[in-house]
Amino acid sequence: MASNPSQVDPQTKPSTKSTLDVEQAICTEPDSSADLNVEVRDHSKRAQWLRAAVLGANDGLLSTAALMIGVGSVRKDVKTMILTGIAGLLAGAFSMAMGEFVSVYSQYDIELSDLKRENEATNGTQDDLEESKKHLPSPFQASAASAVSFAVGAAVPLLAAAFIRDYDVRLAVVIVAVSLALLGFGWLAAALGQAAPLKSALRVLGGGWIAMGVTYGLTKLIGSTGLGQ
Repeated sequence: MASNPSQVDPQTKPSTKSTLDVEQAICTEPDSSADLNVEVRDHSKRAQWLRAAVLGANDGLLSTAALMIGVGSVRKDVKTMILTGIAGLLAGAFSMAMGEFVSVYSQYDIELSDLKRENEATNGTQDDLEESKKHLPSPFQASAASAVSFAVGAAVPLLAAAFIRDYDVRLAVVIVAVSLALLGFGWLAAALGQAAPLKSALRVLGGGWIAMGVTYGLTKLIGSTGLGQ
């Protein structure tokens, strides 16, 4: 007997319910790309902050040490050397803080404008915008971190020289302490930037020696002319 063409084998008939379930699962699957972008952005921001902190500490270390050594070549008493270092610490820390605040605030304004345009284009809500703003850099935190890192670096030569009366011993201790700190900061900066640590550390050390040597030599030369007396 011929089979009725309108009858379909139930085993070969597509399941409408199963198809709908699959489509619903695809549509409701959480979008992990946004979370991934946020995670990558946060990781990148942390890495930049760490690197900026290390570079800020290195600036504080080297500039303060060069000032102390330069002025110490003319005025060898411990009080003058320490006061010079403290002045360098305060001036440098406030200068770094203000510079970082202005720079990061400019970056904040640009990224906030981009977020607002993206939020409007995707018909996002105000809550979505506020949530995205939490991942933007903070100018106040950046300026504070910059000032603190500079001060930490500047404290190394100050502590090294604070309790030593003899000039030659004091100068030698400052140079040794600063050299070790330069090696450490150079190594850490290279590690954060995934560069060759030894090469970077030696490069930072060499640059520091040049900066201190030139500052010492020029200040001593100017001081020997009797300028300011």
